[in-house]
Amino acid sequence: MSNPFAHIVEPLDPQRPDHKFFNLSKLGDPRYDRLPFSIRVLLESAVRNCDEFLVKKGDVESILNWKKTQTETVEVPFRPARVILQDFTGVPAVVDFAAMRDAVKQLGGDPEKINPICPADLVIDHSIQDAGFQHSHPDLISKHMTTCRLHGHSSSLDSNTAFEVGLDVWVASLKTTDEYEINLCVTYRTDSLQKNQDLEFERNRERFEFLKWGSKAFRNMRIIPPGSGIVHQVNLEYLARVVFDQDGFYYPDSLVGTDSHTTMIDGLGVLGWGVGGIEAEAVMLGQPISMVLPEVIGYKLQGTPNKFITSTDIVLTVTKHLRQVGVVGKFVEFFGPGVAQLSIADRATIANMCPEYGATAAFFPVDDVSVQYLEQTGGDPEKLCYISQYLRAVGMYRNFSDPSQDPEFTQVVELNLCTVVPCCSGPKRPQDRVPIADMKKDFETCLGTKQGFKGFQVLPERHAISVPFQYNGEDYSLSHGSVVIAAITSCTNTSNPSVMLGAGLLAKNAVKHGLSVKPYIKTSLSPGSGVVTYYLKESGVMDYLSQLGFEVVGYGCMTCIGNSGPLPEPVVEAITQGDLVAAGVLSGNRNFEGRVHPNTRANYLASPPLVIAYAIAGSVRIDFENEPIAINPQGKEVYLRDIWPTREEIQNVERQFVIPAMFKEVYAKIENVNERWNSLKSPSDKLYTWDPKSTYIKSPPFFEGLTRDLKPPQSIKDAYVLLNLGDSVTTDHISPAGNIARNSPAARYLTSRGLTPRDFNSYGSRRGNDAVMARGTFANIRLLNKFLGKQAPSTIHLPTGETMDVSDAAEKYQKDGHPLLVLAGKEYGSGSSRDWAAKGPFLLGIKAVLAESYERIHRSNLVGMGVIPLEYLPGDTSDSLGLTGRERYTVVIPEKITPRMTLDTGKTFNVRMRFDTDVELTYFQHGGILNYMIRKMSEK
Repeated sequence: MSNPFAHIVEPLDPQRPDHKFFNLSKLGDPRYDRLPFSIRVLLESAVRNCDEFLVKKGDVESILNWKKTQTETVEVPFRPARVILQDFTGVPAVVDFAAMRDAVKQLGGDPEKINPICPADLVIDHSIQDAGFQHSHPDLISKHMTTCRLHGHSSSLDSNTAFEVGLDVWVASLKTTDEYEINLCVTYRTDSLQKNQDLEFERNRERFEFLKWGSKAFRNMRIIPPGSGIVHQVNLEYLARVVFDQDGFYYPDSLVGTDSHTTMIDGLGVLGWGVGGIEAEAVMLGQPISMVLPEVIGYKLQGTPNKFITSTDIVLTVTKHLRQVGVVGKFVEFFGPGVAQLSIADRATIANMCPEYGATAAFFPVDDVSVQYLEQTGGDPEKLCYISQYLRAVGMYRNFSDPSQDPEFTQVVELNLCTVVPCCSGPKRPQDRVPIADMKKDFETCLGTKQGFKGFQVLPERHAISVPFQYNGEDYSLSHGSVVIAAITSCTNTSNPSVMLGAGLLAKNAVKHGLSVKPYIKTSLSPGSGVVTYYLKESGVMDYLSQLGFEVVGYGCMTCIGNSGPLPEPVVEAITQGDLVAAGVLSGNRNFEGRVHPNTRANYLASPPLVIAYAIAGSVRIDFENEPIAINPQGKEVYLRDIWPTREEIQNVERQFVIPAMFKEVYAKIENVNERWNSLKSPSDKLYTWDPKSTYIKSPPFFEGLTRDLKPPQSIKDAYVLLNLGDSVTTDHISPAGNIARNSPAARYLTSRGLTPRDFNSYGSRRGNDAVMARGTFANIRLLNKFLGKQAPSTIHLPTGETMDVSDAAEKYQKDGHPLLVLAGKEYGSGSSRDWAAKGPFLLGIKAVLAESYERIHRSNLVGMGVIPLEYLPGDTSDSLGLTGRERYTVVIPEKITPRMTLDTGKTFNVRMRFDTDVELTYFQHGGILNYMIRKMSEK
């Protein structure tokens, strides 16, 4: 059927009649000019894609009538312009596509129908680990080493050989008088960055070969090779179109991504947000997102920030503020004269942490600053011209100094930028902001507070404990609050020239004052793109960063995702001996328990300059206002204020050294510069040939036994509770991404396949293998299960009373034919948009989760896997209902189900079933969204 809005199509430029657009101003509806700019993007998509099938004229009316419908739980479809993925989520997506092709073929359909329709970009950025130490001492190694074992083969190796290949060898345990069992770790010095990337490439070769196959087998999917940068920075600097010019039409760029921090692109005026990998796969196959029309919170920025304030301080302040306001499931749209004070990098930093304050999107409409950024990053002048022309024509170009353009919002909240103070967030959650002036006192309070988000429950008599140790022949000591990891990392900050140059200028000042970082502290710098290295070198600050140990260790998402690698063994032994609350400080966006490193129980998010400051101080138990950051070799006290650069100093350097030529040079060769990627061999078959020996790529069991015919959903009868959990259980708790512990079920499985611990890699890298990931579900060592009353990746098998690893207990329940349930508190599934946090529980036999509330993306993922998200009715909690988790649960699923209906549990209380839309009910009836797509694609 033809589009009913075809009458408002017209050329943007009479000189180019073949380039048209849907002129929304011709709708003749006064409601349009009062809509939030973010809602206008949803409206344009609905108008352009209206076919009276997937998108109906009534959907357009619902969006136009947003002022009324926003409070009525109205469902609308949204077809984003593109999809973006990173490799930790991209590999399982391509695995699913390959398995779906097999399933479609088995049902008699054409397997090549499983192919992206919506354009998709996959950036390989999570496959690099900071496996080394910045401060290496070859003399120590040559003193101790005679023979080493490398991957099971004995070979002679001296320290010179080791350093020629860029490897630092750490002696782990003495085997005999002249033989050592060792681990290889990368050290990053001078020319060893490439060698590190080569090492990581070899480690992940099998995954990369699979992705290379996917890039050939599936049309409309572009893959950005490893070593290019962090997905969100590459998206911001290179992939973003702002306005699409495709098939003869102009339309706004928009996207969904399989990483929760996809929202970073909102800072450029491109509407985007994170979705579960399962939902993204459906979008790639042409299915619109079914979403409840959101409320839009207007966030008014006023004033000018203090000259010592960074964008990190602003975003941590905004995060805490909006958490208090309550914006879960809502859009936030920024407006007001203060927005004009922020660069695109500043706006992107604020938008990046949208998941941490709980909103779906954090939108900054396009303005003059946006277009200037496109020009700065090497944008084509002709494209910049039509971007401005188009957005002005459709009323999506913003002047933040003109209040007459301010739309109507659901609610307006304000922040005066001059009230922002330097701060960090932690020690366990990104929303727990701590002003730097209060940091020492806050940490010491946390030490003695009951175990929780702000507590470690350390006995008072142990607060001052100090543990001596030796490192590289020198004596040191650790205590509570000692910094052992300091990482300038993550998309949140490394995309921002102001904070990166600020860190470089601080490093320069520190070195000139004679300051240094203790050698046992693991320092690293992992930029979001090669552009960062370019301007750090050109501005002359890279050498100073290197002198403090902050050398480039790779381009990708590292410490923030848990790819922090090992700490020196003496440091680990000291932490363990004293049961110390050691600290990590990182310029990231996530600091949940167990995420950064198993041995750093306190982790603080901070700006890159503050990361360096705490590394120099060596502890978070410092009052920077009143205590010196260090004493220099001349015995002089140096304070943080002595080395901190002003905002004006940073901006002057940025204007001089961050120039378009850098971006053009880096991105002109981004897709073919990696010779190792170019040389990879991969099969050309449209159906993937699964290797039964592979421990990385395995055909998942999700579609086994799938038939064309639907089976009615079954009620859950007499389910056991596998886990009884509290508030803020994150997707890191459910499906960790970091290292695989040697005593875990996943490790036992990999060992049974002939692998040694050095070859385990991480859970994130194993997401293409369901056998590893199912065993890794709820394997986070910081999981707090009420059944046990302590942190451990374990539970009680209720029929026998035996304490077991979670996956082992689930397997035992499944063998006995018992369905399973999880009890949880508020904000279940917060954190990363991790589809394995739904796939894993599904494979463990969990039929439903009963929680007080859900994080948006995780609830969607559960729906996508056919796991029922149940929610207590208002006022009910497990505590108020006296639930212990030792009860058996029955959930009656009626023959006719409706969105958000109330269900009987067979007990004294009812629950709400959180299928929020009719489309979600359809997915559930099919056993999940992928089953639905397979049946749809199998139709002849």
